[in-house]
Amino acid sequence: MSIRSWGRLSSPAHTVRGLGQRDQVPLVLARSGPGLAHGMGRSYGDVCLNPGGTLWMTRGLDRFIAFDAQTGRLRCEAGVLLRDIQRLAIPRGWSLPVTPGTQMVTVGGAIANDVHGKNHHRLGSFGDHVTALSLVRTDGEQLRCGPAERPDWFAATVGGLGLTGVIVDADIQLKPVAGPWMETETIAYQGLDAFFQLADDSEAGWEHTVSWIDCLSASREVRGLFMRANPAGPGVQGPEPRTRTLSMPVVPPVSLVNGLTLRPFNTLYYRMNALRAGRAIVHCEPFMYPLDNVHEWNRMYGPRGFFQYQCVVPRTGGREAIAEMLKAITKAGEGSFLAVLKTFGDRQAPGMLSFPQPGVTLALDFPNRGARTDQLLQRLDEVVRHAGGRIYMAKDARMPKDLFEAGYPKWSGFLPYRDPGISSGLSRRLMGS
Repeated sequence: MSIRSWGRLSSPAHTVRGLGQRDQVPLVLARSGPGLAHGMGRSYGDVCLNPGGTLWMTRGLDRFIAFDAQTGRLRCEAGVLLRDIQRLAIPRGWSLPVTPGTQMVTVGGAIANDVHGKNHHRLGSFGDHVTALSLVRTDGEQLRCGPAERPDWFAATVGGLGLTGVIVDADIQLKPVAGPWMETETIAYQGLDAFFQLADDSEAGWEHTVSWIDCLSASREVRGLFMRANPAGPGVQGPEPRTRTLSMPVVPPVSLVNGLTLRPFNTLYYRMNALRAGRAIVHCEPFMYPLDNVHEWNRMYGPRGFFQYQCVVPRTGGREAIAEMLKAITKAGEGSFLAVLKTFGDRQAPGMLSFPQPGVTLALDFPNRGARTDQLLQRLDEVVRHAGGRIYMAKDARMPKDLFEAGYPKWSGFLPYRDPGISSGLSRRLMGS
């Protein structure tokens, strides 16, 4: 089968094998040769692809094994969606502590990429809340690991890109919540100094903080919308979320994200939300997962797909690095309307190859325009390299090997934990196998 990742940059052929029963996973792995676990394919580049090889599809491992409504401890299989956990847990007074910008990802994928959300400064990344996991290696070995049991294997597997074995189930500690509602505030601002001041002022009192920026405004003073939120308390309730979903039914012949659409869209988006700025009570889903109701939105970038570029740079020099990247984007005549800027907290990541580090992170989408886009991304690489930052491998499709090695200094210590029967497009590109 031809399988794409979310960036739709290529559709390489794969041999596909389904995983449906935990006790059968070792047998499937032994019979199908070198492969890679694949969940929902929501990674943007080649971390979830194994071109020319085998993919072990984990969505069949979709069972809840145990849930303690008194303690919030959940054990489930690796193919369970974060959405399904939220819909099970929230009505019972619990929630996942950390989720990314979509809930349409599997537990195994969330662990393998150690995903983060809008509350890293408060609760870290997904791996911080995994208390144990079961791993099956291609040689038949099965092992259990966690922060207190074989912690070296746990640190290699969390954020380990699926390269240490196939995760088959996990124990997750949920957090208590009163319901699905959130108390939010949106603030329109001008300038990067204003963003950093808002981020710093919000960390103590707000669990979730994130900013949309108009990356085309770098030629003047960068403008943006700073959004912050806390889980609402008992008895608080807002308007029910709209259940209507939109869909991108076809792939247009050219990218709908272009010079004709970007500037008016960004201007309209900023002005409309600036007018509605202030406090509100909203359901958690539209705040946490704003694009989940737009099915196949990745098709709007056209037949050549798109790159998502997410980096993190240390706070020292971070303002200058972000400003330099935004200037480079403006100079190149490129842009993104899915431009997100936020800060990470000062805490140690749970995985050897986890992406979050103390600093500020910028994420942008760019239509694939060939050499023109590659030239811009190389310029952004230069800024990240000089600032001592790193690129998020869950979203990467073309990072230079030297930038990977500099950004992830524990990579050589990770190699002894690799399963020799597992390989991906990304691992061959950055680690040689």
